[in-house]
Amino acid sequence: MALNATIWNFEINLSDIDRSVYETITLRIAQQPSETIDYMLTRMLAYCMEWQEGIEFGQSVGSTNGGEEAAVLARDYTGVITLWIEVGMPDAEKLHRVSKASGRTVVYTHRDPDMLLRNLAGKAIYRADEIPIIAFDRVFLSQLAQKLDRRNKFDLSITEGQLYLSIGGEMLETTPRKFKVQS
Repeated sequence: MALNATIWNFEINLSDIDRSVYETITLRIAQQPSETIDYMLTRMLAYCMEWQEGIEFGQSVGSTNGGEEAAVLARDYTGVITLWIEVGMPDAEKLHRVSKASGRTVVYTHRDPDMLLRNLAGKAIYRADEIPIIAFDRVFLSQLAQKLDRRNKFDLSITEGQLYLSIGGEMLETTPRKFKVQS
């Protein structure tokens, strides 16, 4: 018997001072049985941190296409992919392929960024030096996971690279670490 996805609802008041983005975002996220809570939270935070017109979740999680789609992506009004976001521990071959097909490629990870960088080091990746890798602190993700209900409402502020998340009357904060692929 197949397991069902867990549905999470989010209403997020986003204030990204660094990019002058101020939005109320309503998300309904299906966490697939194969997906950890850290992965789902990283997808959600990546969506918020990269919010722009045309952004959407890809079908990579829980799909039968072998993960060939992005975790999060954005398209312009003509359907061209302007942003491709990978989550977790993508391999060099996939990053090479998707960085050719999108205007901008970003990796958000909840995993060990040093291991990811070692796995990518020296590999042929198109525009590798333009692909930021953004790593979330596992303690921050764990604290956030403990505060979640199926319906969540919180404020997320981003200023000078620092994230401030107010949920349930409590403030969580983190500074995602940023890396570059060494090709």
